[in-house]
This record gives sequence, C-alpha cells and structure tokens, in this order.
Amino acid sequence: MSLFIDAHRDRFGVEPICRALQFAPSTYYARKERERNPCARALRDRELLPEIRRVHEENLSVYGAEKTWRQLGREGIAAPRCQIERLMRADGLRGAIRGGKRVRTTFSDDEAERAPDLVDRDFTATAPNQLWVADFTYVAAWEATAYVAFVIDVFSRRIVGWRAARSMKTELVLDTIEMALWSRDHEGSPVGAGLIHHSDAGSQYTSFTFTRRLIDAGVDPSVGSVGDAYDCDDAQAETTIGLFKTEMIEPRGPWKTVSDVELATLTWVDWFNHRRLHGACGDIPPAEFEANYLAELSSQ
Repeated sequence: MSLFIDAHRDRFGVEPICRALQFAPSTYYARKERERNPCARALRDRELLPEIRRVHEENLSVYGAEKTWRQLGREGIAAPRCQIERLMRADGLRGAIRGGKRVRTTFSDDEAERAPDLVDRDFTATAPNQLWVADFTYVAAWEATAYVAFVIDVFSRRIVGWRAARSMKTELVLDTIEMALWSRDHEGSPVGAGLIHHSDAGSQYTSFTFTRRLIDAGVDPSVGSVGDAYDCDDAQAETTIGLFKTEMIEPRGPWKTVSDVELATLTWVDWFNHRRLHGACGDIPPAEFEANYLAELSSQ
C-alpha cells in the first residue's frame, strides 16, 4: 500500500489516495518516519540479511536457520538464532527437508561366500581409517540410470571414495574403493592394518573380485547379516546417501545425463567434506574434524 502511495503521491496527494483506499494517512506517515529513522533492530536486520543470503547461497541453498546461524558464528558474525529464523522466513529462505523412503539397490547372492560381520552393530571409531561403511544408490536421468556409490569413514563422516556409473556391477564398488585407497594415500594417511570395510550383503560387495581387492590392500572385509533390521550400516552410509539425495539430487532434478549426475556428485562431495557443517562432528566439516584430530595427535 505504501509503495502505491509513493508512486502516485506527487500527482494526487497522500490524503486523497488514502481516502480512496480507506487507508489511514497516519499509518503511511508513521512508516515513512520509520524508514527515515530506523530503529536499531531494523538497522541490524539490514546488515544481517545480505550475510544470511550469502551463506545460504554458498551452501547449495540447503541450510536452514540452525546451520546458517552456526556458519555465521564461525565467521564471527554474531546474531541470535531467532533473528536468523525471522529474517529467513520473511525472505523465503528455507533449508532442505529430508523425506522419502529407502529404495533397495543391492541384492544378495545366496551362493557367494560372505565375509563375517566384524562390526556387530558397533558403528563407532576413535580415529580415521578404522571403519569404513559403503553403499550405493541410483539417480534417474533421461539418458540412463546413474548409480552412485560411496565409502564413508565412520570416525569423521568424511566421504573418502565415490563413483558414478551407468551400471551397478562390481566395477562400481571396486572403483569406489580404489578412489578411497588412493585419496587416503594421496593425502598422507594411507590405510594400515585393522581397517574394516563394512557393507550390506549385496552381490557387488560379496563378489570374489571385490573381496580379493580389499584383502590385497590390507583391509578386512565385513558384511552385515542378511535380513537383520538391527544391522544399521544405514546409520552412516544410508544417512549420507539420504543427504546426497535431499541436498543435491532432488532439488536440482530432473537430470539429463549420467555425466551431469557425476559432476553434481563431485560438487556435493567436495562441499560435504570441506564446508558442510556436520552435527556428528560438532558442527564443523568432516575434513576439519579429521585435521583437528591429527593436529591434536601430533602435539601429544
């Protein structure tokens, strides 16, 4: 209403417009006075809103008020969380909301010899390269279905290996473990004896080729029990896949090609590892969580 009056006041005058619109002139003048002499809260809102928009955009537009507030705090921009919530709501900024149900992608091979379950539902680790969990999912694209596999370090929730491909054959998970082994070696923290790689009983993970590669690398293969509702490698791997779908795949679809999915996965994994605030890591990125651990270890 005030904007309409502003646009036509020079031609018709404020009071005649207000009479025609049944709008109190005092309300209009009060608003103009607030615009000329904003209160401290309004001034702070003006300063804070561009920073909120920036953080939201820099983080794939998936942060809600909680993570936006925490990221601003990490940057030294102090503000009450309720103010962040109010400004984001008024500006139409929303965080990603997880939903949906798990789609089964792995199918067991009843004739394959399986590795034992070395985890026994204890999905905890006290250092990097103690326990990795793995799983994969699919993404529908116009060109073909893309299958995306991940290997996650349980200690930091860091994605140490990933692969996108047109097939869900053994090569998919084999390439993923190769990336994980290479990336750890490349960054100066090669895997050693005692690392467990845990997955479900999908035929890709129980194949002779995949199991042999783990053993050759000094990694102990571990396979969850079939049909056991309490075998929750989904607490790590499936949670990561859920975030991948919620934060990258669903809001940016439909996808045209497998290459598009692959590039998007690369973007998301880099952001997830190095910039995304993870609650299980104390609201810091997984890579930073690992770096802090290693720095503390070296100082002892």
